Amino acid sequence: MTVTVVGFGDSGALVAALAKADVVVGPRALSDTGDERVFTTLDESALEALRTAESAVVVTDGDPGFFGVLRTLRAHGLPIAVVPTLTDVQRLAATLGRPWDDIKVVSARGRDYRRAVNLCRANKAVAVLTAPGAGPAELGAELVGWRRTLTVVEGVGGSAEQLSTVDAATAARRVWREPTLVLCLADPESAGHDTWIAGGDPVPPPSWALDESAFATREGVVLPAEARAVALSRLAPRPGTLVWDVHAGAGAVAVEAARLGAAVIAVEPDPGLCVRIVANAAAHAVDLLLVDEPPPRSLADLPRPDAIHLGTTDPDVVRACAAANPARLVITADDGLDQLGRTRAVLADAGYAPDACHLTATRLDGSTTARSTFLIWAARD
Repeated sequence: MTVTVVGFGDSGALVAALAKADVVVGPRALSDTGDERVFTTLDESALEALRTAESAVVVTDGDPGFFGVLRTLRAHGLPIAVVPTLTDVQRLAATLGRPWDDIKVVSARGRDYRRAVNLCRANKAVAVLTAPGAGPAELGAELVGWRRTLTVVEGVGGSAEQLSTVDAATAARRVWREPTLVLCLADPESAGHDTWIAGGDPVPPPSWALDESAFATREGVVLPAEARAVALSRLAPRPGTLVWDVHAGAGAVAVEAARLGAAVIAVEPDPGLCVRIVANAAAHAVDLLLVDEPPPRSLADLPRPDAIHLGTTDPDVVRACAAANPARLVITADDGLDQLGRTRAVLADAGYAPDACHLTATRLDGSTTARSTFLIWAARD
């Protein structure tokens, strides 16, 4: 027995396969016809029926090998014959007349939805394969504040399939007809950037811990490259994570975290430094959200971070950041020695086990200028 896997896109192959099948695994639309052969989910009972059937069909939307059922079927040792069809992402891109080799594709079906949201915050073009409770409305609500346009297909694969293009706030207010597919774009009029690898540029970037001269700043504001390298290693920014950079200064840590693939929120109350953060993000072609209100009150409504960098040892700000429960927290300061004990006590009271080091970097360029930085870090599972 071989399980035939066929998509809705090939109606002739689907009709032929269904005509001879004694077991069918497919969407509820098939079950609603009263067909007693149909299982609506690929659970253990459906898998057992597939193992014992003389003729079995699994019906899926789009390409079954692209975030589809093939991995599950192969994991259970079932022999498979595939009738491939276009993915829904391909169809959507074709409808819009947009190349899609630069689009990152992420599935929110049974996976951590926060990571999908953070990819949309960090990248200029992301397709999201949604799920009930993790659809366009939920995605739109999380993206309010980011400059994003959502193109939504609702009723995917059905006769009443409908396409809408809305901003994040509008997406959050609407009720969408399942199943849905979302294309999240920073610039809906752009054809995307030319790339040599599908899904956009590779991560990590070719270099990091950039020289201070790579950032527009004021004297003494940007963390030295050597200290920044250690701070970034403790923050571990990567695709799917969200990093806060609180008292971000000129945004060097924020920009570098974004270059490493993370979604980033930079919090900086100084208007002059905010201008530099915007300029530095643009110069390095990264997206980040800038909050120009002073912490800690500006932190209360921000989405939950995976890691936080603080450019201050202010105990109220440290306490508020620890209360956000990040997995990793790094504090950097030029004058941290006097504040070291107090800061570690605040972190310990919040349930962290803090550690610290003192770094001094001396440039051997003839100036023999040395700059010291205190780093305090803490992590939890």
